[in-house]
Amino acid sequence: MTAGASFDPAAFDPGAAHLFDATMLREYDVRGIVGETITVADAYALGRAFGSLAKRRGARALAVGYDGRHSSPMLAAALSAGLAACGVRVRVIGRGPTPMLYFTAYTMDVDGGVMITGSHNPPNYNGFKLVLHEASVFGAEIQELGRLSAVADFEEGAGGIEEVSVFDAYVARILEDFKGDRRLKVAWDAGNGAMGEAMAALVARLPGEHFLLNAEIDGNFPNHHPDPTVAENLTQLRETVLREGCDLGIAFDGDGDRLGLVDAEARIVCGDQILLFLARDILKRHPGATIIGDVKCSEVLFDGIAAAGGKPLMWKTGHSVIKAKMKELAAPFGGEMAAHFVFGDGFYGYDDALYAAVRVLSILQSSGETLAGFRDSLPRLVNTPELRVPCPDARKKAVVEEVRKRLAAEGAEVTAIDGVRVREGGGWWLLRASNTEDALTLRCEAPDAASLAALTARLAAQLKASGLIPPAF
Repeated sequence: MTAGASFDPAAFDPGAAHLFDATMLREYDVRGIVGETITVADAYALGRAFGSLAKRRGARALAVGYDGRHSSPMLAAALSAGLAACGVRVRVIGRGPTPMLYFTAYTMDVDGGVMITGSHNPPNYNGFKLVLHEASVFGAEIQELGRLSAVADFEEGAGGIEEVSVFDAYVARILEDFKGDRRLKVAWDAGNGAMGEAMAALVARLPGEHFLLNAEIDGNFPNHHPDPTVAENLTQLRETVLREGCDLGIAFDGDGDRLGLVDAEARIVCGDQILLFLARDILKRHPGATIIGDVKCSEVLFDGIAAAGGKPLMWKTGHSVIKAKMKELAAPFGGEMAAHFVFGDGFYGYDDALYAAVRVLSILQSSGETLAGFRDSLPRLVNTPELRVPCPDARKKAVVEEVRKRLAAEGAEVTAIDGVRVREGGGWWLLRASNTEDALTLRCEAPDAASLAALTARLAAQLKASGLIPPAF
């Protein structure tokens, strides 16, 4: 049975074991290709497994939300039925962005929830993001769901399913932290993703002049791919900023938990630059606080946090592990190069791109600062984008360890919290195993083009020494 088929709860045996496709259970979520590696049967079994795990940890009610993909409502119905068969009360909040599900799970009368979303992946993908007791479910816990399903270790019960609306409460909460009275011209691009309706509702209540792009939710993503970290996906936004003379442009990914920005000159503001822009403001209220960035971020971020009076902490890549580390250290803010921004300062400790956009606007409106001026104030470095080298899953971590050992023998300056990040030649390079695909990811940064070329040559030599073909830098 595919995700596009009609869902009939009677067609499923609530006590039957179920094996997920080996590629579905990822580090941070459950994800696959609809009708191939992810089906309605998978959604039902995931509901049985997660409902059982949640119930054994004291959960009595869980929320379910879904994005605008055509397969999402049917997967949501199957998942909800699986949860209810465990005796869990299910509150379906309907279509919207992932942060609306987080908002429900963190602030309302539920113990967690599941978001059906393919995030920024192509239209034929879909998946599930899980939250329990105000924490992301990831890593070993996701693998545990596979084990529970494989042996049918399920709880039994008769939980009800009800529909509840949280949309207005969600938008109102985002607006609570909007500050400043300076009138800005802003272009907004939802990429036809799940944030479209919430974006439009929020913008209608903001001062200034606003230009909305691709606000209609459409799971085919007809205008461009909904990933604001890829430059080509920002072309329409950048053109609008220049044509309308906007102060900035704001973009969201497919499920609304990642933020993209361009300044008044239509220059892209990278994820680690946005992180520093927000961190400087937060450190005014939390002097000396720890601010977390992942290993992909520029040294400019970590140096900038220190210069602003904070304690920079480089940590592993992944929004789930960033959130966990923030909670452990009671850090007010953290994020990733991939443009997840997690606010403990004044918020709930999860990533919400609409909330991050409001925080950016509030800084600009209250301070008179411009995004272009901030970008111009940063040191001018040269770097590669994040690149990927195909590598079998069983070989990824072994390659990273081989490189680490060779570097250790050479006495190189290495940070090994997530792959290997090597400081040399006035810059740095990073090699790590991807958590989401059969690949190694890499990035280099240097003060000038000649230094960057030396770093990429060094990294290429390490890849060749482990039998891999380097990318074209």
